[in-house]
Amino acid sequence: MSRVVVTGRIPDAAIEKLRAEHEVDAWQGPESIGREELLRRVAGADAVVSLLTERIDAELLDAAGPQLKVVANVAVGYDNIDVPACTERGIVATNTPGVLTEATADIAFGLILMATRRLGEGERLIRAGQAWKWGMFFLLGSSLQGKTLGVVGMGGIGQATARRAKAFGMDIVYQSRSEIDPAIAAELGARRVDLDELLTVSDVVSLHCPYGAATHHLIGEEQLAAMKSSTYLVNTARGPIVDEAALAAALRDGVIAGAGLDVFEHEPQVHPELLDLENVTLVPHLGSATVETRTAMAVLAADNALAVLGGERPPTPIG
Repeated sequence: MSRVVVTGRIPDAAIEKLRAEHEVDAWQGPESIGREELLRRVAGADAVVSLLTERIDAELLDAAGPQLKVVANVAVGYDNIDVPACTERGIVATNTPGVLTEATADIAFGLILMATRRLGEGERLIRAGQAWKWGMFFLLGSSLQGKTLGVVGMGGIGQATARRAKAFGMDIVYQSRSEIDPAIAAELGARRVDLDELLTVSDVVSLHCPYGAATHHLIGEEQLAAMKSSTYLVNTARGPIVDEAALAAALRDGVIAGAGLDVFEHEPQVHPELLDLENVTLVPHLGSATVETRTAMAVLAADNALAVLGGERPPTPIG
C-alpha cells in the first residue's frame, strides 16, 4: 500500500477513491498548510495530490524522497509546479484540464457582463445605502451585440467563452499559438489575428492563455494603450499575465473603460489602487468554484495519482 499526501482539503469523493487502495494523509486545516508542515508531511510519500496554493519545487521533491512517483495537481494551471525538477527525478506531474472549462467560461462571461453593464457599481451603491433613482443617463453601460470579443488563448476555455459571446451577438477574433479546428472556427465565425491587431479591434479582451515566462505581463502599459478607450479587459487565467499597476493606472486615467478580474498578480493580495476604482469588478478566484467542477477536478487528480501508482499512464499528464 502506497502513501498519498494531499496538501489541502478536497472533496470526499476523491479522498474515498484514494483510500480504497492506499494510505492517505490529507491536510484538513481551515487555512492552507504551512511550508514547514508540508515538507514534514511529504517525507516518504509515494504520491502528492497538490493544490495551486502549494509550491512544488526541488526542495519539496527532495524532502519527499526518491520513492515519490507522482505529483497530481488539482488545477488546470501548473505554474506552482517545477515540472523540469519533477522530470529530472523521474516524477510524473499531472493536472486537471477539461473538467473546469464550462465553469470558468461562465465566470469569464459573468465578468464581461458585470464590467460592461456596471453591475458591481450598482450593487455597491445600493448596499451602501446611497440615494438613487432611475434616470436616462444613470449608470449607463455598454451593450455587447455587434461588438468584438478578442480571446487571448483559444483553448477549451477560450472557445467556451467565445461560444457564449457568439450567443450574445458578438464577433470573435482570437490570438493563439496555433489555428483552432476549422469546424470550430466556422461555428464561431472566429478569425485568428496577432495580439497587436486583437488589442486594437476588440471591445472586450478576455485572457485565457497559460502563464509562464512568455506571458508574464503580457498585458502591460503598452498593450493597454493600444486598446480603445471603450474597451474592457477580463482575466480568468492567471494574475501575473497582467501588470496590475499598469492596469490600475489605465483604469484610473480612462485609457480603457473597465475590467473584470478573477485572478491577481500577487494573489490573494490585490493592488491597492484597484480597490479604490469603481470601473473594475473583482472576484476571489471563483473560476472553477462549483460543487460539480471542484469534485470533478479532485477525482481526476485522484485518478491521475492512482494510475501512476498502478504503473499505468495517467489520464492527463503535463507535457
